[in-house]
Amino acid sequence: MSITSLLPGALGFGTAPLGNMFRAIPDEEAAATVEAAWDQGIRYFDTAPFYGAGLSEIRLGDVLAGHPRDDYVLSTKVGRVILDEVEDPAARDLGEKGGLFEHGRPNKMVNDYTADATLRSIEDSLKRLRTDRLDIVWVHDVAQDFYGDEWLAAYEQARTGAFRTLDRLRDEGVIKGWGLGVNRVEPLELTLDLDEPKPDAFLLAGRYTLLDHDRALQRLLPAAEAQGVDIVVGGPYSSGILAGGQHFEYQKAPAEIIAKVERIKALAERHGVGIKAAALQFSLAHPATVAAIPGATRPSRIAEDVAALGERVPAAFWTDLREEKLIAADAPIPTA
Repeated sequence: MSITSLLPGALGFGTAPLGNMFRAIPDEEAAATVEAAWDQGIRYFDTAPFYGAGLSEIRLGDVLAGHPRDDYVLSTKVGRVILDEVEDPAARDLGEKGGLFEHGRPNKMVNDYTADATLRSIEDSLKRLRTDRLDIVWVHDVAQDFYGDEWLAAYEQARTGAFRTLDRLRDEGVIKGWGLGVNRVEPLELTLDLDEPKPDAFLLAGRYTLLDHDRALQRLLPAAEAQGVDIVVGGPYSSGILAGGQHFEYQKAPAEIIAKVERIKALAERHGVGIKAAALQFSLAHPATVAAIPGATRPSRIAEDVAALGERVPAAFWTDLREEKLIAADAPIPTA
């Protein structure tokens, strides 16, 4: 139950922005960004049908089709089936993430975690991605931020449908690993308590970052480490606020978050540290985390991520973060 040997490195590329998240991105810019990731040596790419109603998968597949399939690792997600009929993207009910992909394709999206829908979702993703196989499949968004008080019903449908289907596909060698891809820790804690089926890893977005990590540290990460279930960190820049953007949790950042970021920035500047380096390296310092997959829509951002991963961050910076209570006292910090 591990994907460590499968992943080609600690830095991957999260392609949610390529689904026109927040803004309409020209096809040429999206393609150039994926090519920049490839040119910078990135070989793990993550996507999902949800990202622009298939747009991210299509754009990623168009570029990766020009590279040898054995040279990269690919993950996508199940839980939403994309239909041919259309709807108003801006009017979709996305729980706390309303309007997130209003610039994406207008194809109707249906939430469905049953076994049949899981197989259909995989088949459709293979076509959009122009490939014959997937390496990792995540069960997407079975959590409170999308389903509110009904999230446990969605989770139960996934447990009896998608979980068992993906477990079988892994055992048959069709995929190499599976897990959950969510923005909340509770579904992952629940899954770790199951006797079966057993996931290989989790993709946790936004919950193990400089700005938000206390809850994950309490139980999830220690339990995942004990069970050998790897954590891939999504959203290490907290939707962009830690990388010069204005969003936190996919919405405009509130005043208290902006103030906390300014405090972190001030410390980073004092120590000559880039805030992207601090954010990325912090997320990867826990022994349970094996990779981080920041997203980007501009080619130049990829080189920044690679540089941030390799930047030297002095130990005194982490000490100051702890002393000012900007990170938890028990949070693992990077070692030189």
